[in-house]
Amino acid sequence: MTCAASREPERYTTSQLAAVSGYSAQQVRDLDRLGVIPPADRQSNGYRQFAGLHVTALRAYRGLAIAVGPVVARATMRDIRGLPIDEAIARIVALHVDLARSRADAVAALRALDSIVDESAHNTPAVPGDTMTITELSTALGVRSSTLRFWEQEGLIMPERDEPLAARRYPPDAVSDARIVATLRAGGYRIPAIQAVMTSLHTLDRTTDAREALHNRLRDIAFRSDALLRAGADLSNMLHSTAVNDAVARNR
Repeated sequence: MTCAASREPERYTTSQLAAVSGYSAQQVRDLDRLGVIPPADRQSNGYRQFAGLHVTALRAYRGLAIAVGPVVARATMRDIRGLPIDEAIARIVALHVDLARSRADAVAALRALDSIVDESAHNTPAVPGDTMTITELSTALGVRSSTLRFWEQEGLIMPERDEPLAARRYPPDAVSDARIVATLRAGGYRIPAIQAVMTSLHTLDRTTDAREALHNRLRDIAFRSDALLRAGADLSNMLHSTAVNDAVARNR
């Protein structure tokens, strides 16, 4: 049985809240000022006074920041306290949906990459002049011609051109690069990350690195999803405690 002396205090100073939450005192002040956590009470001397609700809110914010990043986490923490509880819950569920969609995209990209490898293994060797026009390649990939030109500007694919103003022609290696870039884009990768992957592909196995990049993304999404699940219980407790406190305040 827990003795009374070992129980956590019901009220916290800024430094006490920092100690139990793992944040610095300045971080606690900043999160209070930004409205990320419920507003602190003020003592007669002007000092902040916090409660157990703030411990829960800070723990929820930590998990939320891991899951969706600090900017979205701060906005979510601020917004949900002003929403009806059903809308607040829907806002949190939407974050789970976004992560699930990201995972589905990465899984689909892995499957597409495997299909590229499988097709490459069964394709007949390329012959001189076996190229695609920009229109043919854009149609095959389901992207715009302007997208292929942008990828070229970023150094992701290199078409052949007899002269600077001649029409672009895409040999088999360029077509393969374009398909891998399209696959990584479908998996949620941004251009700088794809540039790093493609640089590696040109010195290593052409698909192993891309596959490892997508597996790393899946591991990251799983880690973030776990953090969001853990934050969910604290967010629920925070919302219900806030609703109870608001109801008590209205009935006074």
